[in-house]
Amino acid sequence: MSTPPRVILITGASSGIGRTSAIAVSNAFPSTSNPEPLVLILSGRRESELKETASRCREGTVTEICVGDVSKDADVEKMFKTIKDKYGRLDVLFNNAGIDLLNSVPLEEADMDKFRQVLDVNVMAAVLCTQGAIKLMKDQSPQGGRIINNGSISASSPRPNSAAYTVSKHAILGLSRSTSLDGRKYLITCTQLDIGNAQTAMGGHAAKGSRQADGSMRPEPMMDVSNVGKTIVFLCALDPGADVLSMEVIARGMPYVGRG
Repeated sequence: MSTPPRVILITGASSGIGRTSAIAVSNAFPSTSNPEPLVLILSGRRESELKETASRCREGTVTEICVGDVSKDADVEKMFKTIKDKYGRLDVLFNNAGIDLLNSVPLEEADMDKFRQVLDVNVMAAVLCTQGAIKLMKDQSPQGGRIINNGSISASSPRPNSAAYTVSKHAILGLSRSTSLDGRKYLITCTQLDIGNAQTAMGGHAAKGSRQADGSMRPEPMMDVSNVGKTIVFLCALDPGADVLSMEVIARGMPYVGRG
């Protein structure tokens, strides 16, 4: 009997943390030597960038590009139908897609249309993908799987004038804890991965200067985004019987403990 493929879905895979994680996973679990063939599902809105991510994965890696907006019900349903019809299972979901449209904007000045957009992408996308993952994971054989949520340090410690992003990441914490509890009976685990100051296009602004609690602007230490990829590899490599409820990976020396 052939071994079923190990299927890993990464949202927001067109750049930054998503792209880095996809490349790292493909290098860590090459299909040619892994007894469980690896399939990487790469999700994002930009087809050309998803193809670029796929091209950077280890040669021979099986990649499936799913172009769409994961904050839209129809796009998520289509993606999970593809996964179910072609591969029949999902072993790991990395809910990584996210935006920050109101960086350093006081709440009283915030554009509410942009605020709602942040919540749609950062929260509803993760909710919809988690729902799709649970439906697959609870019925597949063997039952179960692992869900990883990109939470951010803002899930517990906000930056000044970042209400939209902070609210969205606090919501992800609630989703992670609910998924851990409700997924237990289906052998589904959920990890909240809080990342601080990884050098990406979205998060790299902190290196130039970030608003501090006292109102001043100061550059902050940054870490190479490859460290996030290594963390995702670690979580994907865990035995199904192991659970990591939460994890933080941050740049050494960045303001965090006591910030705000």
